[in-house]
Amino acid sequence: MAASGRTARPEVIWARPERAGRGPRPAHTRAEIAAAAVRVADAEGLDAVSMRRVAAEIGCGTMSLYNYVPRKEELYELMVDAVVAGYDLSREPSGDWRADLKALAGQTRALMHRHPWVPRLMSPVYGFSPNALRYFEYALWAMETLDVESGTKVELLAMLNGVITAYVSNELATAERARASPYPPGEEEAVRAAYLMRVLSEGRYPRMARTLTEGPGAIDLDEVFARAIDRILDGFEAEGRSGA
Repeated sequence: MAASGRTARPEVIWARPERAGRGPRPAHTRAEIAAAAVRVADAEGLDAVSMRRVAAEIGCGTMSLYNYVPRKEELYELMVDAVVAGYDLSREPSGDWRADLKALAGQTRALMHRHPWVPRLMSPVYGFSPNALRYFEYALWAMETLDVESGTKVELLAMLNGVITAYVSNELATAERARASPYPPGEEEAVRAAYLMRVLSEGRYPRMARTLTEGPGAIDLDEVFARAIDRILDGFEAEGRSGA
């Protein structure tokens, strides 16, 4: 609470100057703080990130860190922005909006695998940072040839990122479970698959049995990801054609 008894007004960290016009140069930068927090999260997970831990990483006191980042939520915002800076947006869009969005989707998936904690922080709240705005501007540029309303383009981008986040979260959870398994690689999966086949052979689940036996067998996650993205783009492309 503020000294007057009223709740302090919310602020956007990017609207606050990193350095005051007068006085000594700050000992640390936001980029340095964000990089330290990202290192901790990459190595030990998001739960290991605390103001105390990040302060220790950059060599300052915990209370001093609050002078740079008043709230932990703003530290998260700095972290997300630092990761989003990893997009390669150096080339102009090709003019093929589908190809360009698929390329962006691939980059998003790769970034989330490099920083497995990112899906937990995906939120529109962090969409106003400099690098997030840079990404958003580029995505809209890539969609200039898509003949739908501007609001529909925003919906497309939101849906795309939502599906990617869910997909990668599942990939990461599966990989984490495999790493935590006390059994040799693949052994637990094989036992579970054998159990499922045995249950299905009893005839109580005929539709599941038919579906799984007619399925493709081994699943290529990259191909499944590509098909998921294509199906989203198909829907929005059809909307553009119908409105033409």
